[in-house]
Amino acid sequence: MQLSHTLRSGSAVFDDPNLVSAAGLVPLLKLAERAGLQMLADQHLSVSTDQGANAGLKVASLVAGMAAGADSIDDMALLRHGGMGRLFARAYAPSTLGSFLRAFTFGHVRQLDAVASRLLTGLAVVAPLVTSAADGLVLMMLTTRSSRCTGAPSRAPAMATPGSVA
Repeated sequence: MQLSHTLRSGSAVFDDPNLVSAAGLVPLLKLAERAGLQMLADQHLSVSTDQGANAGLKVASLVAGMAAGADSIDDMALLRHGGMGRLFARAYAPSTLGSFLRAFTFGHVRQLDAVASRLLTGLAVVAPLVTSAADGLVLMMLTTRSSRCTGAPSRAPAMATPGSVA
């Protein structure tokens, strides 16, 4: 078998109303719902402007978009393409999500951190495989900051968790 040596240009368009580009979001968002993401965001986020309405749904939309590969506000439009509207009841426009995020202050970031810690506890309850049955310990590395990691790989766990035994 031989590959063609002539390159042809082509393009793919995702415009069929019955196609879904990120069907894996269904179990992810169901798990987030069972762990209480929307409820926790509604309880703990207090964005006082009109952009803060339905904070739980907006946070869930942002999580879904990031999980589907969106790395900018404009990329959140992928939640509204094709058949996504058939899977999810409410998909916010990227501009709405951007306005929501721009309304955040440092205090709101701290509130979102509280949501994240409680969500992790909720995940441990609804997904028992997250914790070890043998010793009840969980080793997870969560970060909201992208940074370069350097150092010896064998020392990484000891450096990541103070007081742990490498």
